[in-house]
Formats: sequence, structure tokens, C-alpha cells
Amino acid sequence: MVVVAIAGGTGKLGRAIVDILVEEGKHEVIVLTRKASDFGGHEGGKTIVSVQYHNILSLTDTLESHKVEVLISTLDSQFGLDPELNLIEAAEASLTTKRYIPSSWGIKYTPETAEKSPVARTKVVFFDALDKTSLEWTAFANGYFMHYYLVPHIKTYMPPIALAIDVQNAAAAIPGTGDVPVVFTYTFDIARFVAAALDLPKWDKTSYVIGDKVTLNQFISHAEEARGVRFSVIKDSLEDLKAGRITELPSHPPLYPFFPKSHLQNLFASFGRLFEEGYFDMKPTKSLNDVFPEIKTKTIRDGLLEAWKGK
Repeated sequence: MVVVAIAGGTGKLGRAIVDILVEEGKHEVIVLTRKASDFGGHEGGKTIVSVQYHNILSLTDTLESHKVEVLISTLDSQFGLDPELNLIEAAEASLTTKRYIPSSWGIKYTPETAEKSPVARTKVVFFDALDKTSLEWTAFANGYFMHYYLVPHIKTYMPPIALAIDVQNAAAAIPGTGDVPVVFTYTFDIARFVAAALDLPKWDKTSYVIGDKVTLNQFISHAEEARGVRFSVIKDSLEDLKAGRITELPSHPPLYPFFPKSHLQNLFASFGRLFEEGYFDMKPTKSLNDVFPEIKTKTIRDGLLEAWKGK
């Protein structure tokens, strides 16, 4: 048993990881959050601790006082780099913390991908910071989150953010040709691999998780099968994607109060470019699926049928 802390563990992917760790009951689970008062100090097999991500000394004290050995970050880097960088610095300073999983959760982010995507740029900054520490760390490369396409009809803590395919409104704006395979993974499957990886004696710098791999055109076929309707499909050119332009889908305008249109279009265009250029077609020589074959992952088709059949 080790003491594991999850930063951002009250929502989205972090909450899924907490759920699985508590369910398996092998480790002591600490949830780091800005608003512990909303959840109480102890709840359902986990301890919830309020933290201030701007205060490195306080973070370090929290890690040491709770004897945190492994720190997992699921913080949203779109809202600034400092919380994650401060967390890394605090983990390095902590006398008890030895392992770290940064908030990357996508593909293998590199300087090459950083030139194409603002999200990738932030991840590379985190990796550079970790390389300067004595921490053992691994970045999870799990492709794109499958849950975005299954809400609200399946258990998830993810918001309904439709990149390329709007299942609810039977519409799609495919980046490029739609013929390039893309890895999609169910967040609770990611969480099970995270839990399993805690028992590994040594971590690789990249931990690959392959939930399912389909082209976007195949995805649409599965979605049409599940919904029982034909989708309206438009294709955005690679040139448009490089210019930060995508076709607006019906589910996008309700997001604009939270994600301004220009920000959302640029973000989705950068992901669409990475899709079309093959960065999400991950082909690792070794994945956690190979290490833990007992963990079976949900396929896109099964997920869509479960969430949308008859709806």
C-alpha cells in the first residue's frame, strides 16, 4: 500500500481515478482540491484536503504531513501553467514524495507537437520541469477521451464537448480526410491502468494506453448505427485547421460562455490537425495493455451502442 494524492480529484478524469482507487482499496487515497469544504474532510474511503496551488511551501507541507508517496495531477493546464509547475516543485521538495504523473493525458507530446498545438506546448513545459527533478515520473498517452461522445447517457464526470463529431445532434465536421486512425479511451479504463501502474517497480517515461483505435469515418458509421439516423457530415481541410478554422457544430454555441468561440475553434483545430497528421494513431512497441492484459477496454462501437442505442 502506498499513499496516493490526486490533484484535481473532485472532477473529470481525476474523480474517475479516485473512484477506481477507492473501489480497489489497495492504497490510501488523498484528494487535493481548492474547495475541500464542499466535500468534507473524509468521504467514502478517501481524505479530501484543501490546497492553495500558488503556495509551494504549503503544498510541500501538505504532501509531507499526509506522507504522500505518489502524486497524480489531473489539473487543467488551459487555465495556466503555474499550478502544475508549483505542484512539481512541491513534490520535489517533499521528503515523502517519490513518483509523479503529470497532467498530460493525451498523446506523446514532444517539441514537434508543441509547434502545432498550444496544449502540447504546456505539456512539454511540464516534462522539462520534471526532468530537472529527482522524481520518477511517467506521462500517460491514452489518446482522446471517449466520454466526450457518450454523455449524458453513460457514467462520466466529463463535460459534453464535441470535437469533430456531435453525436447528440447527428452532425460531424471531420478534420481532414477522416481516414487516419485515432486512439480513444474510456476514462474509467484509463483510471484502471493508472491504479495498476502504481504497483510497477519501474516506470517508463511514457505509459501508453490504447482503449480503441478507429478512423473518424468509422466512428461516424458506429454512431449512425447507434442512433439509427444518418449524420450530416462536413469535412474541414488541413489548411483551415492550420489557420485555426473549423465548422461550427450545433453543440458548440452553448459552450461559448465558458469557452469563447475563438478559443474553442483554435483548440479544436489544433486537435483536428493532430488527428489528421497521425499523432493520435499511436503505435507503441509496449503499452500498459500488454503489461496488464486482464484489463479489458471499452470499444467505440460498444460505448456508442451503450450510450445512444434507441435515443
